[in-house]
Amino acid sequence: MNLKDILKGIDYKLVQGSLDKEISSVNYDSRKVKKSDIFICIKGYATDGHKYIQKAIENGASVIIMQDDIEVVNKNISVIKVKDTRKALALIGINYYDNPSKKMKIIGITGTNGKTTTAFMIKSILESNGKKVGLIGTIANYIGNEKLHTERTTPESLELQELFNNMVNKGVEYCVMEVSSHSLELDRVYGVDFEVGIFTNLTRDHLDFHKTFENYYNSKFKLFKRSNIRIINNDDNYGKQVIKDLNKLKAKNIYEYSIREDSNFKAFDEKMGSKNISFKVNLEKEEEFILSIPGEYNIYNALGAIGACYKLNIPMDAIREGINKVIVPGRCERTATNYNLPYDIIIDYAHTPDGLQNILETARGFTQGRLIAIFGCGGDRDKVKRPQMGKIGTDIADIAIVTSDNPRSEEPMKIIEDILVGIEKDNYEVIENRKDAIKKAMDIAKENDVIVIAGKGHETYQILKDKTIHFDEREIVKQILDDK
Repeated sequence: MNLKDILKGIDYKLVQGSLDKEISSVNYDSRKVKKSDIFICIKGYATDGHKYIQKAIENGASVIIMQDDIEVVNKNISVIKVKDTRKALALIGINYYDNPSKKMKIIGITGTNGKTTTAFMIKSILESNGKKVGLIGTIANYIGNEKLHTERTTPESLELQELFNNMVNKGVEYCVMEVSSHSLELDRVYGVDFEVGIFTNLTRDHLDFHKTFENYYNSKFKLFKRSNIRIINNDDNYGKQVIKDLNKLKAKNIYEYSIREDSNFKAFDEKMGSKNISFKVNLEKEEEFILSIPGEYNIYNALGAIGACYKLNIPMDAIREGINKVIVPGRCERTATNYNLPYDIIIDYAHTPDGLQNILETARGFTQGRLIAIFGCGGDRDKVKRPQMGKIGTDIADIAIVTSDNPRSEEPMKIIEDILVGIEKDNYEVIENRKDAIKKAMDIAKENDVIVIAGKGHETYQILKDKTIHFDEREIVKQILDDK
């Protein structure tokens, strides 16, 4: 592809060299650069791509795109200066892959909690209507039923465009994606137009990255400036703020969903069971939906999915069917169901105070015996939520076991000590080793008890100081049972 075509729509200055060059591929990792490639200097958390210009040239780069003033001695190398290399990377990806997101309908979901469940619900609804669907998210990326491994919730902009391109080539009509605050702040979705943007809720998370709650909110809000249809949770205080800020911008196509406030998609007549829930929504007429995962918070997730698909003109039968049959890995997931245990074991990704409260209150609603909670907090992350989670876990559960999550570079016991600061009751035990904590809960569980293992959900690994180990809680539960 010609360099001029790759730079279409980008504000740049040619510092040296020619624009009349054929380009093999685009890279921001100097180690992956090959002959006739573009190397884009990205400033990351840990390092700065400008430091690797010479390495990229040695590997064959013929074009360097930078935002700092760095002299390149070899005058055969084309040097292009831009104001922001992250934005340039996003637009170059769009040009290089021929703007694949324009060839699908993109549905973006942002918020602290509920993104994954809402995404899986929308995928299920669209597939019930016979559509081929791509999904980009926390658990994995999917092209139809093909599961692809993922490193982060939203890929870097170049990989995102490549993934969009693969989806288009495989006949995907709709792409549902979780849009993280990191990806919005770091311009990974810059230049992508969303047919629908959904706001689930906003609670304390990722302040290790964003520093202030205002920054966190502003990152999330960016999605709705780029969306055609906006579906907003009007029961959430920050959802109300999103609506207010969109109205200031005179934005159109704003639709609200709720259980308490008046809205376009308001749930009523909710009936909660231990295995499912039902609720009604007034659309053209009164419609009833049955959801096979419990918890009031999942009604909110379902409303976001219903609202989006209704505005995309998906038939009601497909919406009902998709909502009813959805399965979300690691979200209120019952495990070891084939062992006929006298107690239940639930695995859930809850890793924020709000998320932990939601899953424990839901489980409390159908627990006939004792509620046993196993939880910890991740290392190298926002420390303020640790005591909050300690208080929530011990206030709602009958028995709490405080353990390790993904300690990363921190000492596991230091994290646990931070959690214990918030605990006011004596109904807890500390077991640092997560497998031992799960075993202890299973050893003490009696008939009609419910064990909630919170924090990891779909994850199949544990990140320690010096290594990442395989750690699948479904496998661990099975192993403990088989060893008995």
